Amino acid sequence: MRVDLNADLGETVDGMPTADDDAMFAVVSSANVACGGHAGDAASMRASVERAARFGVAVGAHPSYDDRANFGRVRRDPAPDDLRASIAAQLDALAAAGADLRYVKPHGALYHAVIDDASQAGAVVAAVADLSARLGRALPMLGLAGAIAEAAAAAGLPFVREAFLDRGYTAHGQLVPRGEPGALVDDPALVAERALRLVREGEVVAVDGTRIAVDAASLCLHGDTPSAVAMAQAVRGTLDAAGIEVRAPW
Repeated sequence: MRVDLNADLGETVDGMPTADDDAMFAVVSSANVACGGHAGDAASMRASVERAARFGVAVGAHPSYDDRANFGRVRRDPAPDDLRASIAAQLDALAAAGADLRYVKPHGALYHAVIDDASQAGAVVAAVADLSARLGRALPMLGLAGAIAEAAAAAGLPFVREAFLDRGYTAHGQLVPRGEPGALVDDPALVAERALRLVREGEVVAVDGTRIAVDAASLCLHGDTPSAVAMAQAVRGTLDAAGIEVRAPW
């Protein structure tokens, strides 16, 4: 058995890191690196690329709405061409920092928008397809099923589903919105148990106790939560002890 463990990293804001990137890079297998939309700059991107090389971690682009003021967590309605250009610029910025890009995962409000908004999903996928054509290989998309998965399939891009270890799920299989009770999970032991259940049984327990079937090849932790390092270490230790290989699928 094997699974990918990914985390949002390189999320520097005004020169200040929002996570302990060294500690997180040491335990994850894939890093979703901020590339200037909601966070990150040229220096942080280069640092992330260097850390990834040092720890043998796959680098994915983590583009977002161009909205640093709200950390990319407020939904926008940009024109498709504008969104496509913004995503393309962010991908190019990370590539220019020396990244060997292996996949793309939208961030924050954009991540959720492309699940149900075909126009925004199409714009994001178009930018990724453009870069894939230049690279000569199809860059996979990482996310939840929905419009983004359909757009990726139409463009010939692989789509990899993920599950969240540190976010609560509703009985309908959706993430509990931030700010609502149960939205965040920050107990390292509980998060590690969720990881093991997801890999072995393919399910997660919703906030109301409902058991939800989840088919995920990658498990996500957010690097900017206060207990992120403890959670990541607990998850990695639990998976290793169970004989589950933690490895990037890209």
